[in-house]
Amino acid sequence: MIRILKTVCRLIIGFIFCSSGTVLAVNSNLGLSPWDVFHQGLSKITGISMGQVSIFVGLIVVIATIFLKLEIGLGTIANMILIGVFMDVISYTKIIPTSHNFFVSLLMLLGSLFTMAIGSYLYIGCEMGCGPRDGLMVALVKKTGKPVGFIRSCIELGVLVIGFILGGSVGIGTLITVFCLGACIQLVFKVLRFDVGKIKHKNIRECFVFFNKCING
Repeated sequence: MIRILKTVCRLIIGFIFCSSGTVLAVNSNLGLSPWDVFHQGLSKITGISMGQVSIFVGLIVVIATIFLKLEIGLGTIANMILIGVFMDVISYTKIIPTSHNFFVSLLMLLGSLFTMAIGSYLYIGCEMGCGPRDGLMVALVKKTGKPVGFIRSCIELGVLVIGFILGGSVGIGTLITVFCLGACIQLVFKVLRFDVGKIKHKNIRECFVFFNKCING
């Protein structure tokens, strides 16, 4: 039971870090993230809301990670639900203020990158499955053997270029995220000696088996 509590706590804390990082980036007022540029571009083309586009793209990315042989676990489902919930709570409580000063905004944006990197380390390390974006990153690292920083930067750049072509808005914060997020993730993972290429995620059935063994074992 203690092992279950540790795993769940680590998952939730990881999600809170990821959510906080996203709100920090948004409240820095330096521009949309690369993925949101992509979502905005698709929204303009299709006529559906960015929120709906985000859900649809998330599902497509999850399907892509399945084809790339990455297991979809309870952590994947929890990520897709709880990240948004925690973002709403953090935004509603105004724990993270909105910046109107460029240098403060820059610090907030850089802080958001490291916050998201730490969050990813915490919840991915539970081996319960990744969220859509992290799942694609982990799957490609395993598939190609390339460094996690390089892979993440390529993903962010790819969605940014497509989003820009589709009409999404790009700001200085968008460009900083493209070129710095991957480096921040790689630095945090290196300092914490975390190799995502060696992580073996449990699928949904294996997650339930794990919890059952912890309870009955």
